Amino acid sequence: MSRYKKESQLYVYNPQLQKSTMAAIGNRGTVTEASGFDPEADVQKLRGAMKGAGTDEAAVIEVLAHRTIAQRQRIKEAFKQAVGKDLADELSSELSGNFRSVVLGLLMLAPVYDAYELRNAMKGAGTEEACLIDILASRTNDEIKTINAFYKKEYGKSLEDAVCGDTSGMFQRVLVSLLTAGRDESSHVDDAQAAKDAKDIYEAGEARWGTDEVKFLTVLCVRNHQHLLRVFEEYKKISGRDIEESIKREMSGCLEDVFVAIVKCVRSKPAFFAERLYKSMKGLGTTDSVLIRIMVSRAEIDMLDIKAQFMKMYGKTLYSFIKGDTSGDYRKILLELCGGE
Repeated sequence: MSRYKKESQLYVYNPQLQKSTMAAIGNRGTVTEASGFDPEADVQKLRGAMKGAGTDEAAVIEVLAHRTIAQRQRIKEAFKQAVGKDLADELSSELSGNFRSVVLGLLMLAPVYDAYELRNAMKGAGTEEACLIDILASRTNDEIKTINAFYKKEYGKSLEDAVCGDTSGMFQRVLVSLLTAGRDESSHVDDAQAAKDAKDIYEAGEARWGTDEVKFLTVLCVRNHQHLLRVFEEYKKISGRDIEESIKREMSGCLEDVFVAIVKCVRSKPAFFAERLYKSMKGLGTTDSVLIRIMVSRAEIDMLDIKAQFMKMYGKTLYSFIKGDTSGDYRKILLELCGGE
């Protein structure tokens, strides 16, 4: 049976999680509340879609791609009440491939989906470091705390333990720092401190033989976003280089990737995700795990801004890229989440 069967507890509705999820969500998403929402009617539509031989995928898309996370939770409850079965389990056995991955992702609360993705990234041989970086470098303190709590409850061990068992060295230390959810989230900028931070990073990297990565960690993982933007300006004055360029010169591999991701997220999360989407589709083949994760997790938060950034950065619409790079029902549901050209 699919790997989703074993994870069926992931679909349990939890009002507490729901509240923290909705609090974190802005309204720059392509997916918004369906007006005249009727969970019972949606349940009938979904049951009809799964009746008999084959599945009516169009009906599944019509319902799930046009409901918010909160509305989907109510559909799940109504389905269980009416049928005595779990909607995610039923859909899991009816669908397959990338289309199924998108649908099942949509049925989860945001922190539940993040925890689930992190778990999958570390399961079995090898690690999908890109997943750890994408999620941990871009989430707020509250989001990370909720992911931590859910991970522990669901998988019986702390996310920190899982990360420590799966990564090493300085990369591990950066992830652990991000997992403490201790970043200053005020908008206070201390000019003298910003100048000192910039000087510390410069002296820890460009100005010496070898690199003292701890200095980078202390500044990039702890300071607030407004303060960091000032640090980046000061850094350029001192070094004559952009901070991203220096990180790329001083570091390599996953450590370089995570620090660059933090800098990009500080500057603009939508631009960070637009670039990740572009790279997941350009060239031969598609990195579906990245494409699915971003489309599912950002659809209700900032997909409108991601689309605008994508157009600005690449001169093409995200919609046209997805259309040219995917096919079938998988393409259809992603295009619905993208919300038109």
